Amino acid sequence: MNGIQLNLVDSGGDGPAVMFLHGFPDGWELWRHQMQALVSAGYRVIAYDQRGFGDSDKPQEVDAYLMQTLVADAVGVMEHAGVRKAHVICHDWGANVGWALASAHPDRVDRLVPISSGHPKFNRTIEGNEKSWYVFFFQFAGVAEEAMAANNFSLFRQLVRNHPESKHWIADLARPGALTAAMNWYRANYSPLNGFKLPMEVGRVKGPVLGIFGKNDVLLQEIRMLGSDKWVEGEWRYERVEEAGHWVPLDQPDHVNWLILDFLQ
Repeated sequence: MNGIQLNLVDSGGDGPAVMFLHGFPDGWELWRHQMQALVSAGYRVIAYDQRGFGDSDKPQEVDAYLMQTLVADAVGVMEHAGVRKAHVICHDWGANVGWALASAHPDRVDRLVPISSGHPKFNRTIEGNEKSWYVFFFQFAGVAEEAMAANNFSLFRQLVRNHPESKHWIADLARPGALTAAMNWYRANYSPLNGFKLPMEVGRVKGPVLGIFGKNDVLLQEIRMLGSDKWVEGEWRYERVEEAGHWVPLDQPDHVNWLILDFLQ
């Protein structure tokens, strides 16, 4: 698809389609709890390792990860699966792709559920820049990879606060070219050379949209999600999840499943 091979998981029957989009440093397995719940509820679920992650191809060129290309991947997956329109559930970088997909291809997205990452058009703040220090650090090609991988990924483990999923993430990032591919998402789309602005215009979303944010997120700001309402023309709903950090689908899977099913139904 779109010139590369993507690892795709397609489960469920003939019910409404739901497509999942993960972010850094995950693969499709981020959604394992949600996929199981949705299949049990009669939905068809589609998830894939986005380019640069998991078992999908990992181009080493920075320009291979431009937002417009990532959106084209999502459209290509839907075309390959024979799905014209789907609910889209997305997290972190995947949420940026989801917002862009819903904006550029409103005919493709039914209901949108961005988790942790609000609409890409936001005013950066000092607090946000402090939380997102790694975005700046990842711009140093070679240096960042070496630092993150040193001492059995010690700095990376600290970045993700030694999340229980760390062992799986590290196994994936230790693959040849994986760290560079993952960091190229940041280099292609949040470069200081373009003022940390996405190279693709992301406008309003027709909705409906359910924004979800973990109260204890140490990587992103809640204010960005809260401010997303002005970019949603349709129904806007917001839910803060207690006792959850950045990886809300893993930290509070049952509650996230309930929120998603309630919103989709």
